[in-house]
Amino acid sequence: MAGLNKVVHSYSEALSGLENHMTVMVGGFGLCGIPEGLISEMVRRQVTGLTAISNNAGVDDFGLGLLLRGHQITTMIASYVGENALFEQQMLSGELNVILTPQGSLAEKIRAGGAGIPAFFTATGYGTPVAKGKETREIGGRHYVLEPALTADFALVRAWKADTMGNLIYRHTAANFNPVMATAGRITVAEVEEIVEAGALDPDHIHTPGIYVERVIQGSFEKRIEKRTVKSSHV
Repeated sequence: MAGLNKVVHSYSEALSGLENHMTVMVGGFGLCGIPEGLISEMVRRQVTGLTAISNNAGVDDFGLGLLLRGHQITTMIASYVGENALFEQQMLSGELNVILTPQGSLAEKIRAGGAGIPAFFTATGYGTPVAKGKETREIGGRHYVLEPALTADFALVRAWKADTMGNLIYRHTAANFNPVMATAGRITVAEVEEIVEAGALDPDHIHTPGIYVERVIQGSFEKRIEKRTVKSSHV
């Protein structure tokens, strides 16, 4: 069983093999459930020419926004750009190639990639620029667009708990895109809050089986809140 221990003890080891011009999936929704330390390690390593697949790009000074600031991302496959002014600026200037993808389609493209399904038909996007250059088909009287699946060289995900064999549990909304991305990377690295011994997790509560995960590292998280909203006090 010792050979199944997937725990690494440094971010350098966690991202061993990451090179320029690779495709990287990064979990998270806004700043919720992002692998903060792994993103910082990509910044430190100064890898460039990356294709990043993520729901969005964080904010200007946190999350994937740090990679944009260093001009490390060449292509961004995402569904939302609204909270990152730098993302918008680089997209409009043509510096960043952005492939905007409907959010549900993005999730399904990643899920299909992890399941070994090369493409699927969806009605979402038919008759819009999303369908440009793609195969379309009428099925049962409704029009559909053929969407190719997505996979990546590295999938960087964030989980709440892991055991040493790489089984993962996510917590509440921090799950978001992480479970599907964990299945779609050639190398999946999980940054987690707590690591326990193999057998300590209830099998019925495991969200991602360890067979999908190559490396696990215990992180230390800032957990920044993207938009802090508080209720006004009444005297």
